[in-house]
Amino acid sequence: MTLHAKWHKLLDVEILRRSSQALSAVDNKTYVFGGELRPREPRDNALHVVSLGGQAAVNSIHSSSDAPSPRVGTATTALKESIYLFSGRGGVAMAPIDEQGAIWKFDTATGQWSMLSPVDASNCPEPRSYHCMTCDQKDTIYIHAGCPEKGRLSDLWSFSVSTKQWKQLASAPDPARGGTSIAFADGKLYRMNGFDGKTEQGGSIDVYTPETNSWESHSYEPDSKSGPIARSVCALLPVAVGDKSYVVTLFGESDPSNLGHQGAGKMLGDVWAFDIERKTWHKVDAQGDVIPDARGWFGADVVGKDTIVVQGGLGEANNRLGDVWRLDFV
Repeated sequence: MTLHAKWHKLLDVEILRRSSQALSAVDNKTYVFGGELRPREPRDNALHVVSLGGQAAVNSIHSSSDAPSPRVGTATTALKESIYLFSGRGGVAMAPIDEQGAIWKFDTATGQWSMLSPVDASNCPEPRSYHCMTCDQKDTIYIHAGCPEKGRLSDLWSFSVSTKQWKQLASAPDPARGGTSIAFADGKLYRMNGFDGKTEQGGSIDVYTPETNSWESHSYEPDSKSGPIARSVCALLPVAVGDKSYVVTLFGESDPSNLGHQGAGKMLGDVWAFDIERKTWHKVDAQGDVIPDARGWFGADVVGKDTIVVQGGLGEANNRLGDVWRLDFV
């Protein structure tokens, strides 16, 4: 079976030119925060709102004193009408930002930031960057992996928005990694890809079941035939096409630069969908009058059930991108 999708270019503007940013969608708008234009220099702490209906447009909400500080490698997730953000890297030393386990909340209805401090700051995830977040669309936010001050992590935490309590859950299968991706679909958490400090990870999709606090893994050949090749700094998103549920991974870096964070490695431009019921991969036939450049370190989220929005990132020429794309499954 072949899945078909079509790319549409919505925008390309200078203010959105960045990589290592976070993007989350609420209704028919996407919210872009953080990232860098030059390596290791956070670009701003404005919230850039991209309206997707009709003629796409950007409205930048310049932050007041009650907003998150400028940062890169942060992560966000959308729950109901709000965007939630945790940690990242910033300041003069570009160190993980320690906010004592607090999560930032942006209420899209009021346009205001607020900080949710946990009831017990002694039991919370350590500060980190290049981690990932998702939620169950009810009350629970999940944070996974990333890069602390030294090394990489494989931990998994949940945060209850209603009680403001963190809970440490079973860690994901090793190796620990940054630039990995998680998605919540059909009651379970899916994790794949990432970079362990030496090699890009691939060949396994790991599934967490909240009811049993346990992981299981589904292996595949990362050969671009049986499944996607190993990569990091990509995306993993839940998509429903017809009556079938998928998690979709797209783009990413497959071979890191020998310049580390100062350079760009081999970037990918492919799209793959994992059939949750059958546990099989399908390469998506993604067409368009124009198609996006290959990239990693970008922002992406699902709008509705079967549309993915991709914004910015780092191109293979080590260039920061300012474009916005819509991928519709058909």
